[in-house]
Amino acid sequence: MEENVIIEINGLTKWYKNAAKPAVDHLNLAIRKGEIFGLLGPNGAGKTTTISILSTQISDSEGKVTVNGLDLKKDADQIKKIIGIVPQDIALYPTLTAKENLDFFGHMYGLHGKALDDKIRQCMQDFGLEDRMDKKIKTFSGGMKRRVNLIAGILHNPRILILDEPTVGIDVQSKIVILEYLKNMNKNNGITIIYTSHLMEEAEQFCSQIAIIDEGRLIEKGNPAKLIEKYESCNNLEDIFLLLTGKRLRD
Repeated sequence: MEENVIIEINGLTKWYKNAAKPAVDHLNLAIRKGEIFGLLGPNGAGKTTTISILSTQISDSEGKVTVNGLDLKKDADQIKKIIGIVPQDIALYPTLTAKENLDFFGHMYGLHGKALDDKIRQCMQDFGLEDRMDKKIKTFSGGMKRRVNLIAGILHNPRILILDEPTVGIDVQSKIVILEYLKNMNKNNGITIIYTSHLMEEAEQFCSQIAIIDEGRLIEKGNPAKLIEKYESCNNLEDIFLLLTGKRLRD
């Protein structure tokens, strides 16, 4: 692995039982330290499967993945300690308060006592939720839930943060707060961010590198601005995405 590469994916393949074709098909990718890396593709392209493998939630069928110099198959327990995961679905308990939820996730990461309390309080303040600490999650708006969902994934100061559509279905104000916070984490702490989204304009502005995959295979990779220069007929990343993946509807 190159010195500045934090994730290296070689020949990654994933077959699901009784599937006619693989969800991920001999995918090769290198993600450098400190990148905001967008993994883009139509529905069913293999994005969620790829990040589920990277975050050790499911196993691959074939290939090799190295994370921060560690082998994904052999060193999964060590890798889990340096990865934060923010799933697309809200992974919070609705009948518990925000503080109770974050205490639970903090304990899962091995955090306890004053250090955990201080971290939770600071994050809730950063996201404008300090007055909601003791309110039950079921009383929160969608944007508030998204913000707490993100806090749960960063309590342990991960070196790699994996985000699956972190701004889907929320208000503009919450989206701005979340994206600005993530940009500052990336800039100030050097955290590597892997991000999936269907929002091409957001990805164009947010990501330093993107990869477009379809049917589990890589079809393009690069800096968004440079890709727009490369495809002279395209005015933005959405144009490139449609050019490469087509306009037919996907389930």
